Amino acid sequence: MNNLNDPPRWNIQPDPRGRGAGAGDGNQWNYALLVPMLGLAAFRWIWTRESEREIQKVKDQYDKDVSTLTSEMEARYRDTLTERRRAAATLELELEKERQRVKGYKQALISQSQQLMAERKKLNQERQSLEEEKQRQVASGAAGAVLHHALERENDWHRRATTTLKELEGQLVERQNAYCSLIQPRDQRLEMENNMLLKVVKDPIGAELDLESDLRDIFKRDKHCADLLNMDKRKNGSLMWVYLKYWQLQVTVQKHKKAEEAIFGGKFQSQTK
Repeated sequence: MNNLNDPPRWNIQPDPRGRGAGAGDGNQWNYALLVPMLGLAAFRWIWTRESEREIQKVKDQYDKDVSTLTSEMEARYRDTLTERRRAAATLELELEKERQRVKGYKQALISQSQQLMAERKKLNQERQSLEEEKQRQVASGAAGAVLHHALERENDWHRRATTTLKELEGQLVERQNAYCSLIQPRDQRLEMENNMLLKVVKDPIGAELDLESDLRDIFKRDKHCADLLNMDKRKNGSLMWVYLKYWQLQVTVQKHKKAEEAIFGGKFQSQTK
């Protein structure tokens, strides 16, 4: 078909003269169209081949990059795995050391507790012996009056000693809470310990009960803490509570010993005459 938008002679027109001698003019138009079509086909073939070559080149480069990246990732993974295994082995070794250390602390604490219990038992026996002696003195009449006066005289010492132990108990509770706290500074706990030691050294009752050495033992060995969600300060500590019971019992025994010494020392001889 003819394109009406094109000027004349640009379209292939049927030969009005048929296939005679003048028919060669139409063949010229046919050959003129064949050359561009062959050129277009050749260009398309060349372009397709070049495109396939570029695509293959990109694919090869991609496969190479993926292979390199995979190798690097595998090498990094092996290095990381080796490092993690080495770190895990080190942590396990440190954990085992800490377990052995805790085991040693527990054994020392058990030994110390057993020693304190033995001393407590001994003090109980002495207390019982003093009670029996007290009963014998009371039963003897005049000696009972002497014992009563002696006990009354030592009541003041007993009250002061009990008050001292009560204050010391509160300070030990606060100190142990500071030891177990994750946010309270260590210097603050050390200051509390120094204040307690200074107080018992200056207090005559502390010297009589030998509180200084016992406190140092508590500060060194008592590492017991309740769980992290604990809100009761008195649940912290273990050895300190054993010492507090020991001190209280010691105060009671000392009271009766002082009364006994007063009786047998003749302090109240003038009052019984």
